[in-house]
Amino acid sequence: MSFPRTSGILCHVTSLPRGADQDATPVGDLGPGAYEFVDWLAQAGQSIWQILPLSPPAANDSPYSAYSAFAGNPLLISPELMVREGWLLPSDLPTGLGHDGDRVDYPAAAQRIDHCLQIGLDRFLNSSATDRHQDFEAFRNRHPWLDDFSIFEAIMLQRCQSDWNAWPMPIVLREPHAIAEVRRDLNDAITLSQFKQFMFDRQWFALKAYANNRGVRLVGDMPIFVAHESADVWANQSLFALDSHGRAKLVAGVPPDYFSKTGQRWGNPQYRWDVLAQHGYRWWIDRFSRALNQYDLLRVDHFRGFEAYWEIPATAPTAVEGRWRSGPGSAPFDAATEELGALPLIAEDLGMITEAVHQLRDDLGFPGMRVMQFGFDDPNDDFHRPDSWLEHSVAYTGTHDNDTVMGWYHGRNRKISDADLLSAIVTAEDEIHWQLIDAVLHSRSNTAIMPIQDCLGLGNDARMNVPGQAEGNWTWRLTPGQLNSDLAFRLRDATITSQRVPAQRDGDDQTLATAAVSTTVKSFD
Repeated sequence: MSFPRTSGILCHVTSLPRGADQDATPVGDLGPGAYEFVDWLAQAGQSIWQILPLSPPAANDSPYSAYSAFAGNPLLISPELMVREGWLLPSDLPTGLGHDGDRVDYPAAAQRIDHCLQIGLDRFLNSSATDRHQDFEAFRNRHPWLDDFSIFEAIMLQRCQSDWNAWPMPIVLREPHAIAEVRRDLNDAITLSQFKQFMFDRQWFALKAYANNRGVRLVGDMPIFVAHESADVWANQSLFALDSHGRAKLVAGVPPDYFSKTGQRWGNPQYRWDVLAQHGYRWWIDRFSRALNQYDLLRVDHFRGFEAYWEIPATAPTAVEGRWRSGPGSAPFDAATEELGALPLIAEDLGMITEAVHQLRDDLGFPGMRVMQFGFDDPNDDFHRPDSWLEHSVAYTGTHDNDTVMGWYHGRNRKISDADLLSAIVTAEDEIHWQLIDAVLHSRSNTAIMPIQDCLGLGNDARMNVPGQAEGNWTWRLTPGQLNSDLAFRLRDATITSQRVPAQRDGDDQTLATAAVSTTVKSFD
């Protein structure tokens, strides 16, 4: 699949600031701030908005460790949009839970949205708004994964325990009588769980439509593995390497290397690829279908795991005792392509990658990733150096797992000589981040993406994630005023110079979209 010559910004939804006419909020969400960000992207000549997974986090607020591969994170639901659409009254919004700092307050965000969603559901159930009841029922029928997910979430919240191995054994084994009792006893909680997903989908797809109308495509992110503490594993135990009681037998990770003598033991249960193949990769087809409905493009994390994966006994404390096993290769993608058509995917092919992985990526026609920060560690390895990138690739200054580009540059600059390879790129001591961004934009890669922190020239205080560090990640957030017209025009100039601005779009002179999300209020009867 060919990609046009474009550029975009990496910024997760949680990192968005509040909207211009909005009170302070504890987390970035799908409300006014998101629409204003789309307008800013269009003003800046950007055609791509890349985000991190939208899934509900299972541990440490990480979007890469979620308790569903299909559901959306309810923390991203905007209470303000619920008011504008008539699901809530202005007086329903709690006060005192927001702030304008550069960090997300996840507990306050959960308290805020839980309060609003319960009120919204109660008002909805007691209303005679027939069209909305029909929409809700159609939503529930349209998503087969929703039933298992809502049961899982209801039990998890009731027991304050996401490890389903700690639940009563009849529920662990999904015995029919036990599930029937859960449906009866937790009916209200199950309905609330489904209502959350209904609200999330309404808001997400409205935002996606707005972005697409403004010429901005949305790039999502799909981790290859799922958490054991998830509805996916609980509901599909035969597809994973589990014992008869649902406990993981084999888990995922990566082997020891230069950076870690014991490797990385991630703990996600391994797939039973033989069983998945017997079912025609139905679970993967459904997963791709859901994701490609949500996004215009999709980055597949740890793509190398489809060629070969590191299998670790669940009883092993580290990854040292693991071994390489052959993956399914192209089979899951072929099955999905047969049903869904061409797959607009980006292969995350970073790390210790073999020629076999490159061959699989090329056979499937997916572009790989090139990260500028990796291109200057070894003078004999130019794979990630901008002057060596191929057109069919997606180039980054850095990713959510890297230092910011300024943090990387200054941290590295203390260790290198003036004869460094970077001297061809950084030729002056002012606007260093723009010189580094320009190197990515002017490369041959058809797609260039910059984290918003790099466009702002921020240091490592603005870093999103430090791999291997359990606490303190995923909290960085933009503050009001950082995304201004001056920055947009500076980025647009760089994008025009590098010939990455698409054809003129209707409405490019449109101002901020606060009015655009002021939808007609349909109050309940």
